Amino acid sequence: MTPLIFHNPDCGTSRNVLAVLHAAGYAPAIVDYLRVDWTQELLLTLFTAAGLTPRQAMRETKSPARELGLLEDAVADEAILAAMLEHPVLVNRPFVVTDRGVKLCRPSELVLDLIAQWPQGPFAKEDGSLMIDAEGKRAAV
Repeated sequence: MTPLIFHNPDCGTSRNVLAVLHAAGYAPAIVDYLRVDWTQELLLTLFTAAGLTPRQAMRETKSPARELGLLEDAVADEAILAAMLEHPVLVNRPFVVTDRGVKLCRPSELVLDLIAQWPQGPFAKEDGSLMIDAEGKRAAV
């Protein structure tokens, strides 16, 4: 299966996950998550497959979550989902889909759980810390 990434080119984590996929030899299908026509069904499918609730998949920083009152505990998942449809920036990213599953790849090394072939090490994360060491093994966290 060709990996699918819901990507934001302005996000360092998203760029790093895409770089991992490319360095590992994959040519992923790329969906610009700010421009995709999100539907409730698509979001719920991604969230369910990733084992997340809408609240867990919501981007809280650098989004209008606080201004919209979505950070309050009493806000229902249905309200968060409706807000995500109106404000796609509320959907955290990057989501990656492969034949091994679906994950919100934050932190970026979570993408390694979804691919059979890894990039040659050493390979660093967006913050400069190692994701894959020189021997090709997952670096200790």
